[in-house]
Amino acid sequence: MTATPSTQALEATVNGKLVRLQKGDLTALPVDAVVFYAREDLQLGAGFGSAIQARGGAAVKKELEKIGSVEMGGAVITSAGNMKARHIIHACGPKFREPDGEKKLRKCMQSALEQASAAKLKSVAFPPMGAGFYGVPLDLTARVMLEVMRRFLETPSSIEEVIICVIDDRELKAFRPQFEAKQAPGGSPHVPDQSAVAVR
Repeated sequence: MTATPSTQALEATVNGKLVRLQKGDLTALPVDAVVFYAREDLQLGAGFGSAIQARGGAAVKKELEKIGSVEMGGAVITSAGNMKARHIIHACGPKFREPDGEKKLRKCMQSALEQASAAKLKSVAFPPMGAGFYGVPLDLTARVMLEVMRRFLETPSSIEEVIICVIDDRELKAFRPQFEAKQAPGGSPHVPDQSAVAVR
């Protein structure tokens, strides 16, 4: 399963794998998995969690209740209920500028990608991990996400496409220079086709 093109996107390849930065609604993407920035107790909470409950239905919550919890830096996978995605990867990262935040964020990203690969998934979409409510600085989020993605995609895995889906211009502006500076990461960033224009 491959995500549909966005009206605002930048793309590049790493080891033949597609990396896409786009603006849109993460919960509406028809990918193999979307990633949720989870709490240790796996409670969905507000914001994106509320969207998962509303669009995914009760099935996701019931699966999380059976799993119970996830360790800091770890990740678990569930179905996506009624969402367009097939699965949700619940990855637990640092919150509210806690100590060793960058190390924990790297482990969280790595765990999410490992879960996707272990499940033989081909496409996975991430939000800006930890930014927003949990207070991880956007520049740190962008740098760590792109670095971990690049290293992971340079190794053998089932993953063929990784999407970073931001929700507004503020997030877009934080990710674009990191995306371009790291060649998005590894390779020249480009506009995918005439239906997708470079973000501004």
